Amino acid sequence: MTWGIGANDLANIMSTTMGSKALTVKQALVIAVIFEFAGAILGGSHVTATIRTGIINTTLLSNTPNILIYGMTSTLFAGAIWILFASWLGMPVSITNAIVGALVGFGTIVLGPSSIHWHKVSLIALSWVCSPTIACITSYFLFQLIKLLIFNADHPAKRARFYYPIFFVLVGIVLGNMTVLKGLAHFNIILPKTDNILISLGMGVLVSLIGVLIAKRIPKADELKRFKQFDYVEKLFSILMAFTACAMVFAHGSNDVAIAMGPVSAVISIIHNHGNILGEGPKWLPWFGCLGVVTGLIMYGRKVISTVGSEITTLTPSRAFAATIAGASTVIVSTSTGIPVSATQTLVGGVLGVGLARGIGALNITVIRNIFMSWLITVPAAAILTILFFYLFKAIFGG
Repeated sequence: MTWGIGANDLANIMSTTMGSKALTVKQALVIAVIFEFAGAILGGSHVTATIRTGIINTTLLSNTPNILIYGMTSTLFAGAIWILFASWLGMPVSITNAIVGALVGFGTIVLGPSSIHWHKVSLIALSWVCSPTIACITSYFLFQLIKLLIFNADHPAKRARFYYPIFFVLVGIVLGNMTVLKGLAHFNIILPKTDNILISLGMGVLVSLIGVLIAKRIPKADELKRFKQFDYVEKLFSILMAFTACAMVFAHGSNDVAIAMGPVSAVISIIHNHGNILGEGPKWLPWFGCLGVVTGLIMYGRKVISTVGSEITTLTPSRAFAATIAGASTVIVSTSTGIPVSATQTLVGGVLGVGLARGIGALNITVIRNIFMSWLITVPAAAILTILFFYLFKAIFGG
């Protein structure tokens, strides 16, 4: 399952970075490894809990724990097969959709519709529509702002040097919210809102200072002709993309790895607690999941990277920055509330927003149609596969 997430979901997350050529392949992989682990270990507990017990009323199966084990295992098999199939096609599907659809299919068949926490499911389903839409709108206006402030100016290089510290502060605030505040929450350290704001702003200023120091190494282009200054501006945005990629990969680790680990955590808890789902899963579980994710990205992520990074619309570092920071912001707000959103969908929404900012002609409508179709098919496909695996396990093992 996590190998497939790496080949599909994480590949999608890295697609803007690699598609825009903001970072080298080695640099992108280093960021993917470090921040995927950090996100899953520090930020994913709320989402794991939602998947483990928030979709199905598991207490109805307390007297037949073997049935629940079959169901959770079927969920993993169904999600794994579907996401691997989609990766083979190069389609960026949502593991969130697959797992939630699989759990709903299992719960409905075995326990009936009343066993499903439909309020929670409706919130998650709403996020499937809202999260890419919000990311699309955010990236659209952010890129329009970048064009207005920098690219449309008479001296783009000077304008870029003036404004990019502000963009670095924005990235730092997002990073601070995700890494520092989530990390503290993981250790049960809950700070007042004023302290949280101060930490986020402090991270913003720190990241901005680091960015300014790195940017000083790039030779200035003030004397060049206006259109030739664009290369200098894009180099500045490449530095921004490095930090933004860190934020998005952390968001992915805190959300999507946790989703895959939810059913595994449930099975282990059932076995260790005499048929009941109690407490969190073992501490080694996120590490195990991240190992699979990173391996999947390295071994088979190229098809999805190509689809999102270059086939939806042409990306440059500035466009990729707008798309990625919009996606990261959307994911982190949703994850902090315990609602599993799809990092895949938010990032695709961000890329769509950037394309729309350049005009509808800048978008590959055929690729977009195929992506949306794959999203629609994912839920029923995962549900049907789960039901098939469930009855297969019952036939083999009894119960």
